[in-house]
Amino acid sequence: MANHKLWGGRFEASLEDWVEEFGASIGFDYRLAPYDLQGSLAHVKMLGQTGILTQEEAKAIEEGLGTLLARYQAGTLAFDVGNEDIHMNIESLLTQEIGSVAGKLHTARSRNDQVATDMHLYLKDQLQQIGQKLWHLRQVLVTIAEEHVETIMPGYTHLQHAQPISLAHHLLAYYQMFTRDSQRFAFNMEHTDLSPLGAAALAGTTFPIDRELTANLMGFKGVYHNSLDAVSDRDFILEFLSNCSILIMHLSRLCEELIHWCSYEYGFVSLSDTFSTGSSIMPQKKNPDMAELIRGKSGRIYGHLMGLLTIMKSLPLAYNKDLQEDKEGMFDTVDTIKKSLDIMAGMLSTMTVHSDRMLASTQGDFSNATELADYLAKKGLPFREAHEIVGKLVLECSKSGFYLQDIPFSRYQKLSPLIEEDIYQVLQSHTAVQKRNSLGGTGFEQISLELERAKQDLGTL
Repeated sequence: MANHKLWGGRFEASLEDWVEEFGASIGFDYRLAPYDLQGSLAHVKMLGQTGILTQEEAKAIEEGLGTLLARYQAGTLAFDVGNEDIHMNIESLLTQEIGSVAGKLHTARSRNDQVATDMHLYLKDQLQQIGQKLWHLRQVLVTIAEEHVETIMPGYTHLQHAQPISLAHHLLAYYQMFTRDSQRFAFNMEHTDLSPLGAAALAGTTFPIDRELTANLMGFKGVYHNSLDAVSDRDFILEFLSNCSILIMHLSRLCEELIHWCSYEYGFVSLSDTFSTGSSIMPQKKNPDMAELIRGKSGRIYGHLMGLLTIMKSLPLAYNKDLQEDKEGMFDTVDTIKKSLDIMAGMLSTMTVHSDRMLASTQGDFSNATELADYLAKKGLPFREAHEIVGKLVLECSKSGFYLQDIPFSRYQKLSPLIEEDIYQVLQSHTAVQKRNSLGGTGFEQISLELERAKQDLGTL
């Protein structure tokens, strides 16, 4: 049976249906349709302006592509698995629309540079959208932090109470993480904002094309300067998957803390019903499912990164069919990250903070022990000696069932004549936090400075 594919001239037989289905990518790369049309419009304009096609030919093709774009936007463009991928589908649909002149659109390009161009256009668009969602999440964190500068909570190391801190300080730590994520995506854009179009299959073309023109028409800031690299480079996708892996890790860490905080044992926050679910058997339950899902989705994004790294490992230049496997993980990562950012921003902006519960948890513990050690050190006692004294005192309190602020002043005087009656003020959680005004510390003045810096960075001043 003759082969009727657009590339079928060299073949005597067609693929069997089940083989064709295995090799086809239209089931997922249909998402590239608007970007494929955008790239094709730029390409045909260039072909017309350079005289490679006549003005009449270029105009006919351009009008046909415009019609297809309108049909795509209206949701009436149907794709056929028999045409393998989005590029062959668009060319086939264009041929149906304007006739055989459609075949001239493929002059001086290959599916190799075409698909690379589509993915650059797609990911550039998605990076801009993700950047906006990250900006919104950072703004939400700053807004909540402004409301809770003097909300005191326990800071943890090893999941043990360590020292009292401001809730704002805790939230701004995540602001810093997400800011670095934003910077990574901005750098990712540098490598995504390049046009591979015109590299053709791998070696360039003999036609007098103008690659800078097509790059400008598509809104790219530059072009690839090596045709082999242009068609085989997927570093920009690897960077994206890597950046998303770090971002989802940050989101997962915050989700883990929210899950702890809304538990009965902590009771620090309550999540909105909008972002919670119940139990099919236990009527009292209110579960932080959305936070758990974001935490769990980190695995799938890590998997997509490892998948593409494995595909690219030892892959020789230039294009190989293996690279068809670069898209589904990218698409899924885009969808997962965008939804996760929206959910996280929604959870945070609608949660209720139980400030009294947070403060109380710093008063029935020994998180003020460092304050006593620092107090003695400031009085001239070597810190190691102060550490030893306070450690023994904490042990004594633990066995007796009381806390440092409960110790009578007479006992403190016996412990060290350096201790004066102001020790009870020093041991208060609010005082402990307020006084930690070293650069980047949890002190209220430092937090206010960091909030102003964050708002300036976000452009909200």
